[in-house]
Formats: sequence, structure tokens, C-alpha cells
Amino acid sequence: MNSESLRKPGNPALSQFGATARNILQNQGILIVFVLLCVVLTLSSEFFLTWNNWTNIIRQTAINGILAIGVTYVILAGGIDLSVGSVMALCGAVAASFSVTPDHSFIGVALLASLATGFVAGLVNGALTAYLRIPAFVVTLGMLSAARGLTFIYTDGRPISNLSQPFLWFGNGAVLGIPVPIVALAVVFAVCWFVLRYTVFGRHVYAVGGNERAAITNGVRTRRVTALTYIVSGVLASLAGVILTARSTAALPQAGIAYELDAIAAVVIGGTSLSGGKGTLIGTVFGALIIGTINNGLDLLGISSYYQQVVKGLIIVGAVLLDVGRRR
Repeated sequence: MNSESLRKPGNPALSQFGATARNILQNQGILIVFVLLCVVLTLSSEFFLTWNNWTNIIRQTAINGILAIGVTYVILAGGIDLSVGSVMALCGAVAASFSVTPDHSFIGVALLASLATGFVAGLVNGALTAYLRIPAFVVTLGMLSAARGLTFIYTDGRPISNLSQPFLWFGNGAVLGIPVPIVALAVVFAVCWFVLRYTVFGRHVYAVGGNERAAITNGVRTRRVTALTYIVSGVLASLAGVILTARSTAALPQAGIAYELDAIAAVVIGGTSLSGGKGTLIGTVFGALIIGTINNGLDLLGISSYYQQVVKGLIIVGAVLLDVGRRR
């Protein structure tokens, strides 16, 4: 077959090639981008492709990955959660207050208190959004401000330090040589992936985000599903808050600022549609890895952190444009 025939309009071979290329980009595009990014950074820095550096990348990515998994649930159901960074800080402060030595160090109570705080924050977000029909943007923006204010009130604007060693283990310990934050991310991913893939609730999350009216017609309790996604996001934010506080060795009232942007960026970069109903947790994890890899690579190259924000902004805009193109 000559080149002229390939250029003829309606050529079956060319059409098939285009369809195959589009299919590969849609299904494997995030993996291709990640591999290309790693190749570029490997050629740019001799320290990038080392075990210690990659352990550091994944450890740093774990917190954003856990947050992003919770946000993925919300976005899949057609919502948005801008409050996870502030909720994470509040939960971390609550957990730290029960882990100060030698006054008191109750690890079990600390974890339960943190999870309960995240649960309540998610419940408030979900109830206002799902049952009172207040726009999710407004509700979660309000929670972002309220949770941050409560964090400063709870800590009196000062760090909570002198934390017990068992608590610090959540951020700096290891299980069979694997850092605890990485283990936590793996467990959270496995559980949340299973729920989305194999449970009725998971199918309902996709149904609500894809077409809420159709979901109602088919008997899905859409309001309850929507509320539960915000609870999932709040609980995972609390877990991320415990890990961040333990890694920082202190609960800082300003912790988690702008973390919600990185979480949403990871979700969007991972291919989840902002209109809901389409996306995967695998894509979200790769999105978080891409953000973590970019930050690490730019640090290795000695590039200012200001440029990192510019790069992430351009990537987010590019990912949204791709999402718009796919939906059209």
C-alpha cells in the first residue's frame, strides 16, 4: 500500500490507526506521561533513579495520594471537596493533643478522635450538599475556612509538639522495611478500589456522577450516596492528617494549606472527569505520583519552588482541556 492511498479521505487503514492511537491515549495516557517524565528526569539528574530517592518520592506522595483517593469518590459522584487540607490539619491537631508526652499518650484514643473529627466534617459537608442542596463549592469552601479557624483555636495558634514515639511511628516508622505512609497508601488504595469496583455502593457512585436523574429512576438513593462520598473524603483526610503530623513531629496550625489543590490536581491529572461518572483510582494514584515526581525532579535540578506551582498549574489546565476534549 503506497503513501498516497493512506492519505485518501476515508482510508480504512488510516481510520483504524487513528482509532487505535486514541484508544491507547485514553486508556494508557497517564502511564505514558509518567514514564516519559521519569525518562526525562533520569537523563537530567543522576540522583533521580536511585532507591533512596524513589522511596522519598513515594513517601511524600502517600499523603497527597490518600487525600486524592477521598476526593476521587466525591468527584466521581459529581461533587467537589475544597476542605480536605484544612480538615487534615484539624484532625492532625486533635490526634496530636492525645499523644503528647509525658502528660498523656493514648494512641488508640488519638486515632479514634482524629477519625471522628474527619467523619463529622465529612458528614456536615455531605448533609449540606446532598440534603439541603447547597452547592458543593460553597459548602466545602466554607468548611475550608471553618476547619482552619478551629485548628487555630484548638492549638491556640501554636504547634503541638513533644509527641510520643508510638505516634511518630505513623510518619517515620516502617513495616517489614517499608515506610508506614507507603503501607497506609497501599491499604487505603486496595480497600477503596475494591469498594468502587465490586460493591453496590461503588456502582452507585459512578451512577450518581454519570446521570443523577437516571440513577434516581433506577432506585438509587442518590442523596445518601453523595453524603457518603464526603464522609469517605473526610475520614481519609483525617488519616492523612495523622501521617502528616507524625512526619512533621508536631501539629502545626498552618499545616495542609493548599493540599486540597494538589489532591484535586492528582484526581484530574489521573483522568477523572470533573463532571463526574468517569475515572479510576489507579489513575488518581498515578496523578499523585506525577505531582510528587515533578516536585522531586525540580528540587534535584535546583529549580525554585515557585516554578513548581507554575508547572502544576499548567498540567492541571492541560488535564482539564483533555477531559473537555474527551467529553466532546
